Amino acid sequence: MNNRPIKHFTIAFFLFYLPLKSMGWGVIGHRVVGEIADSYLKPSTRLEIKKILGNETLAMASTWADFVRSEAAYNYLNNWHYINLNRGYSHAQMEDFLKIDTSTNAYSKINLLMKELKNKELAMGKKRMYLRMLIHLVGDIHQPLHSGNKSDRGGGEIKVTWFDRQSNLHWVWDAEMIDFQQLSYTEYANSINETTDSQRDDWTKGGLSSWLFDAYRLSDVIYASAKSGDKLDSKYNYDHITIVNGQLLKGGVRLAALLNQLFAS
Repeated sequence: MNNRPIKHFTIAFFLFYLPLKSMGWGVIGHRVVGEIADSYLKPSTRLEIKKILGNETLAMASTWADFVRSEAAYNYLNNWHYINLNRGYSHAQMEDFLKIDTSTNAYSKINLLMKELKNKELAMGKKRMYLRMLIHLVGDIHQPLHSGNKSDRGGGEIKVTWFDRQSNLHWVWDAEMIDFQQLSYTEYANSINETTDSQRDDWTKGGLSSWLFDAYRLSDVIYASAKSGDKLDSKYNYDHITIVNGQLLKGGVRLAALLNQLFAS
């Protein structure tokens, strides 16, 4: 029996399906955030994390939340990866919204995970899962389209072409531009991980809502950068990769700040 048509169908299915998945950075992006965060951990934080994750690094733990999506038992985690926000909020308006919002989203769940991980009596299995989720979700909120429009699924319904491949605006920002650099996650992290004390102090001010608002403002820039039917290529990468790199770097620095807050003695 000739299996070629089946193979072609399978390949076509994954090429179509993968860009629709909202992953908040792809594998490389999440691991870059984790690798950068690791470089800013306090020694006591690193020791406490090792008690939970063993030899699993922050970079490797960062992708667990996306890989586990293949298991139906974890479907309840799907809404944890993003937050839907209306356009045009000021910082104060967004904070007012967050105070009354009762939906399941990245903001509410990061706060929950921080609270739970402070519980000394938390079972190790849950502690490991919650830490993996925290690492991942902090990365997610730094991908600006994870605070995008509900109506277009954070840019997922804005169909574009990336070079000669069908894609969408969300996936271009999740992974296409990052993968275009053709770097391993360690090479990528090393290439952008240059910060000063004053930068790190400034980036970690204001806490989670301020970090979310930074990304939210950038989502407006991204929505203005392309529309359905556009063909995006190296020029688009050249114009926007600085934003990607800045968000990856801030994500790593801020993740380290949260982990040091949780675990440093």
